[in-house]
Order: sequence, then C-alpha cells, then structure tokens
Amino acid sequence: MIEKLKQTANLGNPWFAIALVLIGAIVGYGFAVSSGTASLTGDTVGDTVPEAEAPAPTPTEPEPEFPEAQNIVAPVADENVLGDADATITVITYTDFECPFCTRHHGTMLQLLEEVDDVNLVYRHYPLSFHANAQKSAEATECAADQGKFWEYVDTLFEKGADVNQLVTYAGEVGLNTATFEDCLNSGKYAQKTQDEMNDGAASGIRGTPGNIVYNNDTGEGVVVSGAQSIDRFKAAIALVE
Repeated sequence: MIEKLKQTANLGNPWFAIALVLIGAIVGYGFAVSSGTASLTGDTVGDTVPEAEAPAPTPTEPEPEFPEAQNIVAPVADENVLGDADATITVITYTDFECPFCTRHHGTMLQLLEEVDDVNLVYRHYPLSFHANAQKSAEATECAADQGKFWEYVDTLFEKGADVNQLVTYAGEVGLNTATFEDCLNSGKYAQKTQDEMNDGAASGIRGTPGNIVYNNDTGEGVVVSGAQSIDRFKAAIALVE
C-alpha cells in the first residue's frame, strides 16, 4: 500500500509524510488491540479474567420465640405467691410499679390465673433507675407483705399509681398498721432485697419491665417472655415448658 502511494503521490508534498505517519499508527494500534496487550489510554492490560461469584451468605438461625432463661432463681416457700402454691408452672414477673406496661400486664396475669389451671404467680422487683417512685414503691410492697397484705397493696399501686407521697396513705386503705408500715419503709429494710431481685432477673435474661420467666417447678425449665404480652402468648409459653 505504501509503495502504491509512492507511485501516485508527490514525495515533496508535506501531506504525503503526514499520511504515512497516520497509516503507521493505525496499523500498529490494530495489531496491539488484536493481541490484547494495549488499551486506548496506553495502560498495559492483561487478558480479562471473569470475577468470581460472591459466596452465598451463611444462613443464620432465627431468634427463638421464647428464649431459654438462664440462672433462674427458683421460687421459694416464703415468696409472695398468688394462686395455687403447689402449681407446676410459675410465672415469675419482674415488675416496676411506675411502669405503665406493668399496670396493663397485671390485669393479664390475673386473667391467666382464672383461665389456666396449675399455674401460680410470683412478683419480683425490677425498679428502673429513671422511675423516681419505683424503688420505694417496691420496698413498700414488702413492708405490706410483713402484715400479710402484699397483693392487696400491689393492686392499689397499680390502680392508683406509684407515688412516694401516697405510700403510707395506701397502707391505711388496705388495712395495714400505718405506723408499723411507715417504720419499715423509712428503715430501708427491703432496699437490698429489691436490688438483689433485680440483679437476679438480669442474670436470667430479663432486660426490662415487665419481664417474665415461665418456669416449670418440676423440671427446672424456663423461658423468657418479654413485655406485656397477650394472654395467648403466655399460654403458648406455658405449653412449651409443660
């Protein structure tokens, strides 16, 4: 092709030299591209290697509906038990008397005892630090228990609201000796007990209120039911540990 151009073009013409340069560049680039060793930018490239497919994610086990409770402190004889003391199943509820969800939950637990046989209820304390009335209200229920009125006092707290300024008044309303009650409350007699119960609950898997452990007294098995769940959810948890 170049020889033909020499024969047909004027060698003194400057456009002839430019044409030769362009032809050389085109031929050289075509060779480089066909061999797979050059790119338009001049960067050296190798043969294209297809990317390996990303591995499929490892499937994870779904969270259990009712997690197994750990380090359960089993109910003991001197606890405040509502219902049949010899029942196979105990619902251990960790409660805060200033928690609005606990108020709703209390009614569900009373209904559960009416509808399900062989179940009783134990309340333990879980006074959250940001509830100003929770700690002393918890202690007040224990002072009421000294006079045999734990559940009556609990009912009153949930009905009227936890208020440290009304705790002695509530004691009178449920028939307690208010002087004895007030001495107990002011002494801090049950301050450590309420904190110990909260710590035990946290060790068992309780993270908030109301926190519940549905516990089989015969087998020692228990599951955590978090929050103010429906009565049907508690029935399902009971069936799981029976």
